[in-house]
Amino acid sequence: MSIRHGLLALLARGPRYGYQLRADFESSTGASWPLNIGQVYSTLARLERDALITRVGADREGRLVYRITPAGRDDVQGWFATPIARADRPRDELAIKLAMAVTTPGVDVADVVRIQRAATLRTLRDLTRARADADRAPADREARAWGLVLDSMIFQAEAEVRWLDHCEAVAAPQPAGGPEPGR
Repeated sequence: MSIRHGLLALLARGPRYGYQLRADFESSTGASWPLNIGQVYSTLARLERDALITRVGADREGRLVYRITPAGRDDVQGWFATPIARADRPRDELAIKLAMAVTTPGVDVADVVRIQRAATLRTLRDLTRARADADRAPADREARAWGLVLDSMIFQAEAEVRWLDHCEAVAAPQPAGGPEPGR
């Protein structure tokens, strides 16, 4: 998710100032993606430059307040209507790490997989507990948003465990004369 579109989505709810946007962003995502306030203000400057938002003045405490423009609404609606391609996501460091482990002499791939699986299972346990806690919280829009983020993280952790099982089976050393891994 781009910070740009996240901030536009928040501004589509109504005018806000920088720290309010940061707090609302983190609240909506359950702080799973903490924002640096500098990121917020540099993104606001670019959005203003691109005429997607406009400054509407300052509040009583002197904080600059921003409002989304019609062009900004169109941009964020386009974002909501466009699927995110797998190729648009950052590189998968774990996949790269395991690919390197398989091709680097002296690396015990099974050990790398075992260590990662243990960490992923701990994460999955913690996420499952957080999801149970979220289910007990009063249901509002932010709670539902956080629940969806948790669900995504749980599903990703479950998929990672399955993939690690696959990696272990494919990359496990074969007896002499046995088939190559993955064959």
